[in-house]
Amino acid sequence: MLMPSLFGENLLDDFFDVPVFSRRNKFENTTGNIMHTDVKETENSYEVAMNLPGVKKENVQAELKDGYLTVKASANTSNDTKDENGQYIRKERYTGSCSRSFYVGEQITQEDIKAKFEDGVLKINIPKKEPVPEVEEKKYIAIEG
Repeated sequence: MLMPSLFGENLLDDFFDVPVFSRRNKFENTTGNIMHTDVKETENSYEVAMNLPGVKKENVQAELKDGYLTVKASANTSNDTKDENGQYIRKERYTGSCSRSFYVGEQITQEDIKAKFEDGVLKINIPKKEPVPEVEEKKYIAIEG
């Protein structure tokens, strides 16, 4: 059966794309596979590559707190379609945000982590650090005599 379409899009796509009918996240639909992450272990570090398609660098934040590295991203999209007279045929906007957290250890500092954002991919390098065991300090009492 042929489905009605407008400008090559199925008119029922928007209806069935409502969260009640779909398990997909609207943020994921508009920006693709957002925040899919690869973690690669090397000899001295962990290399994290996080997909952030459609997100601008200024809308990405990375924060280190209590041993957790949290990456937050937000996106604003607008799909305006006008006819030849400049009148709107369709107008859609979406604003959303998401975040992911990774435990990197309490011994890692903000200065240790290096991050770079290019071509919609956030690359983070986290060095490996062994936890420093607390050394028990022996305290002696001076004995006179």
